[in-house]
Amino acid sequence: MNFSLSSKSITSTKADCLVIAVPEKGNWPETTTQADEALGGLIKKLQKTGDINGKNATTTLIPVDDQPWGRVLVIGTGNDSDRTPANYRKALIAMMGQLKDGASKSALIALADTSVTGEEAVSSESARLNLIGRTLEEQLYTFNDFKSEKPGARKLNKVLVTASSAGKALKDAFNLGLATGRGMNFTRDLGNTPPNICHPTWLGERAEQLAKDHDVIKTEILDEKQMKKLGMNSLLSVSAGSAQPAKLIVMEYRGGKAKDKPYVLVGKGITFDTGGISLKPGEGMDEMKYDMGGAAAVFGAMQTIAETKPNINVVAVIAAAENMPSGTATRPGDIVTSMSGQTIEILNTDAEGRLVLCDALTYVKKFNPETVVDMATLTGACIIALGNHATGLLSNNDELANELLAAGERAGDRAWRLPLWDEYQSQLDSNFADMQNIGGRPAGTITAACFLSRFTKEYRWAHLDIAGTAWNSGKAKGSTGRPVPLLVNYLMSHAGK
Repeated sequence: MNFSLSSKSITSTKADCLVIAVPEKGNWPETTTQADEALGGLIKKLQKTGDINGKNATTTLIPVDDQPWGRVLVIGTGNDSDRTPANYRKALIAMMGQLKDGASKSALIALADTSVTGEEAVSSESARLNLIGRTLEEQLYTFNDFKSEKPGARKLNKVLVTASSAGKALKDAFNLGLATGRGMNFTRDLGNTPPNICHPTWLGERAEQLAKDHDVIKTEILDEKQMKKLGMNSLLSVSAGSAQPAKLIVMEYRGGKAKDKPYVLVGKGITFDTGGISLKPGEGMDEMKYDMGGAAAVFGAMQTIAETKPNINVVAVIAAAENMPSGTATRPGDIVTSMSGQTIEILNTDAEGRLVLCDALTYVKKFNPETVVDMATLTGACIIALGNHATGLLSNNDELANELLAAGERAGDRAWRLPLWDEYQSQLDSNFADMQNIGGRPAGTITAACFLSRFTKEYRWAHLDIAGTAWNSGKAKGSTGRPVPLLVNYLMSHAGK
């Protein structure tokens, strides 16, 4: 697919389909006025007769003659006062629903001059172009790798997006949006790949390929022997029942100054989670291939960083393992010693994500990090608390938490902060070890983060519980690519500082 910006007048730009916006209430964008004048007032007439109502995310396709475009796609954008970035994105998604499988080979999208409410960071033309670019890539995503009959190629192969100028700032914003969309799609590919293929070794190979494709990425993979030598007995307790060996995958991007501390991303990479000896119910267990959603998001963010090459140092660490029941599997009641030296009584082998993350969070101290953000499909309790709309956020640092929340708002990839109070720590008390790996049913998301916090006291750290946001179930089953937009926005906000 060919994507590019154009600052030429829409009336002098050829395309099979012109896309314009009509609000339900509010001022018409300049490009809509230009199109209406070229069409002799047709758009205004159709709005007056009710054929175009302007309600958000509605679409109307109009064939036209004697114009540089063969058809006009009118997108309803609602009221000016209600056009939040989220509602604007709904309109963009509706647009792509019409374009991606339509008859047009080329499209001219004139939606960047549609106003969006909010602060400059989300309402500027740069922000709108960024969101358009991301939505283009994201909505064109398909995953047909394992279907014997592949769908035919789409007709749409060229997309021009109008902008007020062809300046560097607008181009960079648009290209970052495209790169973020591609990063999300990489995350989705990894998540959607079946677990008989996507195992820890395969994930390691993807990291090595990323380094081959982008010379700014350096990859190192630690095997079980190396992890054992480092004392990562907690992580290794999870892979003990599997024929697939665990891997600790490390990717480094050094785009900042040598003295700059790196921003560290840590991802939970459980490539399949049966629950181990604490076996999960069979219904819906196929979706446990998505238990590596945190790792997949780290991959997506790193690909975006590798493409755009910002002035920042980023280190990614993925704790990859498969959680299986067998004669060698860890049992409820076993006690292991983590890399930090703290001992853990494992009362439930299905609370395994925190067991791999705690050793990874200890390992990253070696990088002297500026901040550490881990992400994991960690607790079903987070879905009960927040549903599938918001990522759970917990942190030992208010400034970092607020930066991540703001990045999520800017990117339309929202998170919600939960408390990390000392009162919850007592739920992890063990009679036989320094701690146990579960804190009971009450506040399950919080006690999971409390467990992780015991391994992050030496740096600024935040935890993203993406159990409700990493994938969709039901008819639309598949990886969402979240929280790649949040991560990219956060990292870019620190690039060059």
